[in-house]
Amino acid sequence: MQKIKSLMTRQGLKSPQGDIHDLSPLENFRIPSKEELRELREQSIDPQAQQEIINSIEEVYFSNDSFDVVKYELEKLPPVLSLQELEEYRDKLKQQQAAVSKKVADLILEKQPAYVKELERVTSLQTGLQLAAVICTNGRRHLNIAKEGFTQASLGLLANQRKRQLLMGLLKSLRTIKTLQQTDVRLSEMLEEEDYPGAIQLCLECQKAASTFKHYSCISELNSKLQDTLEQIEEQLDVALSKICKNFDINHYTKVQQAYRLLGKTQTAMDQLHMHFTQAIHNTVFQVVLGYVELCAGNTDTKFQKLQYKDLCTHITSDSYIPCLADLCKALWEVMLSYYRTMEWHEKSDCSESASPSDGSNTMGGEETNFDRSYVKKKLEHGLSRIWQDVQLKVKTYLLGTDMSNFKYDDFIFVLDIISRLMQVGEEFCGSRSEVLQESVRKQSVNYFKNYHRTRLEELRMFLENETWELCPVKSSFSILQLHEFKFMAQSRSPSVSPSKQPSSEIERTITLFEQYCNGGNPFEIPANNKDDETEDVLASNGYESDEQEKSAYQEYDSDSDVPEELKRDYVDEQTGDVPVKSVSRETLRSKKRSDYCLNKINAPILTNTTLNVIRLVGKYMQMMNILKPIAFDVIHFMSQLFDYYLYAIYTFFGRNDTFESTGLGLSSSRLRTTLNRIQESLIDMEMSSDAPGTLTGAEERKEKVPSPHLSHLVVLTSGSTLYGLAERVVATESLVFLAEQFEFLQPHLDTVMPPAKKPFLQQFYSQVRILHKIPNFIGDFTFLYSLIIFLCNLFMGLCRLKKNNLLYLFQTVSTASELRKPIYWIVAAKAIDYEQMLLLMANVKWDVKEIMSQHNIYVDSLLKEFEQFNMRLNEVSRKVRIPLPVSNILWEHCIRLANRTLVEGYANVKKCSNEGRALMQLDFQQFLMKLEKLTDIRPIPDKEFVETYIKAYYLTENDMERWIKEHREYSTKQLINLVNVCLGSHINKKARQKLLAVIEDVDRPKR
Repeated sequence: MQKIKSLMTRQGLKSPQGDIHDLSPLENFRIPSKEELRELREQSIDPQAQQEIINSIEEVYFSNDSFDVVKYELEKLPPVLSLQELEEYRDKLKQQQAAVSKKVADLILEKQPAYVKELERVTSLQTGLQLAAVICTNGRRHLNIAKEGFTQASLGLLANQRKRQLLMGLLKSLRTIKTLQQTDVRLSEMLEEEDYPGAIQLCLECQKAASTFKHYSCISELNSKLQDTLEQIEEQLDVALSKICKNFDINHYTKVQQAYRLLGKTQTAMDQLHMHFTQAIHNTVFQVVLGYVELCAGNTDTKFQKLQYKDLCTHITSDSYIPCLADLCKALWEVMLSYYRTMEWHEKSDCSESASPSDGSNTMGGEETNFDRSYVKKKLEHGLSRIWQDVQLKVKTYLLGTDMSNFKYDDFIFVLDIISRLMQVGEEFCGSRSEVLQESVRKQSVNYFKNYHRTRLEELRMFLENETWELCPVKSSFSILQLHEFKFMAQSRSPSVSPSKQPSSEIERTITLFEQYCNGGNPFEIPANNKDDETEDVLASNGYESDEQEKSAYQEYDSDSDVPEELKRDYVDEQTGDVPVKSVSRETLRSKKRSDYCLNKINAPILTNTTLNVIRLVGKYMQMMNILKPIAFDVIHFMSQLFDYYLYAIYTFFGRNDTFESTGLGLSSSRLRTTLNRIQESLIDMEMSSDAPGTLTGAEERKEKVPSPHLSHLVVLTSGSTLYGLAERVVATESLVFLAEQFEFLQPHLDTVMPPAKKPFLQQFYSQVRILHKIPNFIGDFTFLYSLIIFLCNLFMGLCRLKKNNLLYLFQTVSTASELRKPIYWIVAAKAIDYEQMLLLMANVKWDVKEIMSQHNIYVDSLLKEFEQFNMRLNEVSRKVRIPLPVSNILWEHCIRLANRTLVEGYANVKKCSNEGRALMQLDFQQFLMKLEKLTDIRPIPDKEFVETYIKAYYLTENDMERWIKEHREYSTKQLINLVNVCLGSHINKKARQKLLAVIEDVDRPKR
């Protein structure tokens, strides 16, 4: 180290005195001499080799300054020493030492400028310290001079001034204590004025002042008194907060909130507020119900006050039920409105505080305020559902406390309307679906509606059994929306502009009940019991809009004017008896008028008083569905039973006839038969006449059923002059069709009240029903296709039955209503014309003639005369009841079809027939068709091919006959056998006859 310093001295540098003992043990171990340093500097060593030597030094040499190198190296010596190895190791250590020394020397020379600069800074610091010492010496000298200059008089003056200030402070404190003693009176006055913020502010200031003077003995008692006063203020503040729950006042609530904010108890105030709202709900409903119970009891017995609310609700009478429910909802509305206005106040307060500028002077206070604001907001939001839940439970208890099954319909609907309004309030209040209320109302509604529906079914049976099936005269513009029961639909459908075309402002902004009644009024106010003065202007006088129209209905018609003259004669010559062309054109024009037997009468709907009654019932049922959608599915089931029973009654009265149903003509479709069987099994009590006792289960099942109705004895269906009650049949059947059309009209509304899970079934079913409605009346020509469609429909209905979808049952029945026309009008067609007389006349004709005849047989004229009389009687019936075009077409179709089949049956009774006889058959049939086409507009003539094909089959050869028999299975076995027997001898031998009879037997076997 000394050698290094001497080297620095020769360079002209000064260094502080250092001691060789300050060096580390590493430096003391071996200090290179001056000559060695010179040698090291002059020695040229490769830097890379030098670095490798330094890197080869063990890490322990660089660990710390207290490392003992000698001890370390001695401990490394092996037990057996070798001089050569020691020398080699010594040389290695020397090389390492030389490399380190060389590195140190280089570093010293490299840091020399920094050393010089730092030394200059030390010298400058020493000069500054010397100057500071001089300044301090001068300051002490001046202080000593000032101390010696003060006198005792000056110090006395200062002491008196200080005493004066202390006495003035004492006087101020005494005056403050006096003021504190008088604050009780002012606090009482402020509490009476409900100035809670001012009272708390004054009390807090007094407490702060009292804490300042707590060292006075008179203040300790005052401090405890102020604490009691503050607690009393909090109690009165809590009472004031509870008043908010029933009658919200902005100024009052603002003072209460300011007071709680001064106390620093904003969160506590919100907790207390929710507790008060819960208590207010309980107390309100209890007091309302208690008041009505005591009023109904007629005394002030205190036993009712000790009852629980649930038990108290059971003492409400049916007369006071609705007023009590209305007052209950009014009181609960006031509570919820107060809560709504409370939330509104906090929202406005938060907005105003957020908009006010903040100077940022009190960051901690601002964070605390934001936390309180967030807590209040969340508490209020959570309280919405809690309060609504309490309201629901209270109303539910009230609803279930009374059996409403015997209520009047209007009263029950009014109850549902109140509850529906309450659920609307709940949805606007907190967005709740009101499941609790819906379930309780659903229970009461289902229970009520079962009893109500049972009574209505009995009334419907009474109406049907006393119905004479006379036309109820309604105007041609009649619509079910004109009835009082459907006014709710007319109101909902009144806007002519679709929602998509309405102005956006009208759609976006809808006034809620809380906004509407925020400043006054109550949505549960019971309106005055004023009946709607508007009358139902749906009836027409005598079935006509006016007498002039009634007069014009008959002026162009008489009984004989529409009948060709040749049809009035018993015999018409084929060559000379043709009607003139002029007459034909006139009759053709008249036939166009004859297509619909309405006689220009106004096409008013055909319905009866019973039909109108059913429609009104449907309107009432839909009112309940509209008010209470959760039970819509149950109501639709009951509604379907109304239609089912009406349809079953029409069929029982006018369409049931086993004789004609066994004709195999497909009068009753499989779908209609399935529907009638379902109605009979599920709705009709077939054991009502028997008095045999049954099991309890059977009694319950029969309770849900209705006895089959009986036709009134006033209705006569056996008179030929009235076409076997055709007018009554038309009125009954077409009223059913009209009722079915109304159900189709109501489909969109029913779809809106259907549960979402059921809508796909409804839509799928309606698509099926519309396809069925497109099937033409002459579907009998496509037997296989029709059977396939019926099968698929029945399969779909079976799947729907598994789903228990009553709405599908309803519209399955609705779609089959028009199918009742065929079996009902078939009975009239079967009796209106004497087909047996025609068979007798045909049996007297000789068919084995030898020459071709030019004159048709007398049975053709007789048959046409029957049709002429049928047409006349049809005209007479149409003067009484309008016969719609589909009905007249079905009647004519049935009559023509029966006539044609009678012709085939007559031809099948022939024992002998020649080729000329077959030609005579064709002549007769063509004459019949020519004259028939002048009486009816039906084209093509039904079963025309049925007769022609049978007549032409006589000319077929053996092979063609066999194929023809296999293809035409619509003919009976008797008709086919007769055809083969008649052909025997002409162009078929006995062997062929046996073969063909065997084929007929094979064809007939599956039919058995």
